[in-house]
Amino acid sequence: MTDFVDEILHNNFGLSSKVIEFCKDIEKEIKVYFNQVDKIAEYNQLKILHAMQKNNLSDIHFAATNGYGYNDLGRDTVENIYAEVFRAESGLVRPQLVSGTHALTVALFGNLRPGDELLSPVGKPYDTLEGVIGTRKMKGSLKEYDVTYKQVELLDDGFDYDGIKNAITSKTKMITIQRSKGYLWRPTLSVQQIKELISFIKGIKKDIICMVDNCYGEFVDYLEPSEVGADLVVGSLIKNPGGGIAPIGGYIVGKEEFVENAAIRLTAPGLGKDVGASLGLNQPILQGLFLAPQVVSGCLKGAIFAARIFEKLGFKVSPGYNEKRNDIIQAIQMNSPENVIAFCQGIQKGSPVDSFVIPEASDMPGYDSPVIMAAGAFVQGSSIELSADGPIKPPYNVFLQGGLSWHHAKLGIMTALQNMIEKNLINI
Repeated sequence: MTDFVDEILHNNFGLSSKVIEFCKDIEKEIKVYFNQVDKIAEYNQLKILHAMQKNNLSDIHFAATNGYGYNDLGRDTVENIYAEVFRAESGLVRPQLVSGTHALTVALFGNLRPGDELLSPVGKPYDTLEGVIGTRKMKGSLKEYDVTYKQVELLDDGFDYDGIKNAITSKTKMITIQRSKGYLWRPTLSVQQIKELISFIKGIKKDIICMVDNCYGEFVDYLEPSEVGADLVVGSLIKNPGGGIAPIGGYIVGKEEFVENAAIRLTAPGLGKDVGASLGLNQPILQGLFLAPQVVSGCLKGAIFAARIFEKLGFKVSPGYNEKRNDIIQAIQMNSPENVIAFCQGIQKGSPVDSFVIPEASDMPGYDSPVIMAAGAFVQGSSIELSADGPIKPPYNVFLQGGLSWHHAKLGIMTALQNMIEKNLINI
């Protein structure tokens, strides 16, 4: 009997029989781990559906507003739904928040004042925040506004609680906790770990504002950081919660006072959340949110698949294929720039958009080394769509994330594997 999938993989995508059979065996190994992914997806799907029903979502909320956006019923409903989903007091969900970095910047500048101190108890934040904080000299940074910064490095076995306690002073106004690993080789923080960290910090100084950078972590688990003590939770709509449909935007959810402070920084004092036209984007933002748990589950299955393949080929991976996942990112230590480049170029070849483009490493604003990025996405920069990137510096780690469906994630990873084999970089 003809295997139509094998036939199209070979004839249309150029995958060898050896790669197809190798990946079939991998898929059989990992299927058992898909059950938990599906359970979490079902829970989050029901949670989002209930939030939409509770807020009486109607097609009237999809109507576009422009100009100042006063009395935008749809925008307010979107924000109420997000607050409900994240079990938060308030939400700020706007297309005017152009990225995760921008949303974090708005939250930081909205809640910090000259003379305050920002502390990261989880080591160095993601590269693009260095300019915001001022650890990399950049015009308009928090440092220019006399906001100081300290960080406490993670220990091999977790948080440096003694170091954190010693770092907190009367000046410490805000804590920033990056859930995901960024371009670091460390485990992503679980919601339980974040809960324990926040509880410890609040036990030292209860009025510290604890903010979590939730990028890549939404709907990977049953709970969100806002449900375990975080005062602010921040992310991007072109990552997990946008479900690959939201064309732009970011969100800030949490305590009403701190969300309003962020809104004032986004718009202006005296205006806050009352202005900001939704421009007809409420429908894709909400439809993306509705689909997000299913899309995230596909991403996770792809990450498990990639982890097992490259672990079996002798590469270091983080997390392992059989380990609990706390975000959608799969890190693979590729050991050479050639491996990183070939892998990313293979991911690009498996994309629905710009599959004919060959990505190359280049200097990028906010990064301290050349970076290669593969992303044949419908939305520019959308990390919930299948993408891979990494800095070209030792130990040559590559970071894979996304996939609007499990089947596309699987194909993209197989294409990357095939590309590395054809360049004589690996054998199976």
